[in-house]
Amino acid sequence: MANRTVKDAKSIRGTNPQYLIEKIIRSRIYDAKYWKEECFALTAELLVDKAMALRYIGGVHGGFIYPTPFLCLVLKMLQIQPEKDIVVEFIKNEEFKYVRALGAFYLRLTGTSVDCYKYLEPLYNDNRKLRRQNRQGQFEIVHMDEFIDELLREERLCDVILPRIQKRHVLEENNELDPKVSALDDDLDEEMASDDDVVEPESKENRRDTEKKDRERRRDRSRDRDRREKERKRDRSRSRDRDRRRERDRERERERERPRERDRDKDRRDRHEPDRRRDRGRY
Repeated sequence: MANRTVKDAKSIRGTNPQYLIEKIIRSRIYDAKYWKEECFALTAELLVDKAMALRYIGGVHGGFIYPTPFLCLVLKMLQIQPEKDIVVEFIKNEEFKYVRALGAFYLRLTGTSVDCYKYLEPLYNDNRKLRRQNRQGQFEIVHMDEFIDELLREERLCDVILPRIQKRHVLEENNELDPKVSALDDDLDEEMASDDDVVEPESKENRRDTEKKDRERRRDRSRDRDRREKERKRDRSRSRDRDRRRERDRERERERERPRERDRDKDRRDRHEPDRRRDRGRY
């Protein structure tokens, strides 16, 4: 009963939310001491206190697949399914960095593509250090912006397979997202303004046009890379198909040659049979 998902929980991507974590890891979490002692009867309100007590992030470690407290709390959030407002407050929490990391990871698992980009991309401005426990049980340092970048780009993080999300340029083309604006643009604008106290309106317009062209160029390059990758995969598939067809043709040709070889051998034996009989009669 303690490991069941709440009754009024909504299915995530057509399945039980807890099934987003693989079964072997899920069973290890259920057997973990932290899960039994700290996560039993945990509610969304009490979950905040446990998240504030986190001291590192990570998935599983060791030969017996020991889960970290971070991963146990992720599964607990999938089990009780807190309101979206609570998750957003986790992400906006600037005082406790591990609370923010927990909320970002949960939103990446359960949120839509638009929500992932909308709420996670602002965290690129957070450069605080995080301790992460790797698979060997050793600790390493990563920064919050690195962790967010891995959430948006990688297919697997903290030993959990991340659901697929749409590419950003696709959402921009569908007008679901505004074009990405880097925080460095403001710094560059300030430096240019300090160099030139008087900035003509025409130069601002030109800069906007240049930035727009740069964004379009980057978007075109990304589409070209995806197109080339698809073409390479298609060419490899066609090459494999050609090799299979050639191999089948060679096999058919060998099958057709076998009866001919047998006929030639029989004719050769029939021609030499009188000579062999004559030799046997002579001796």
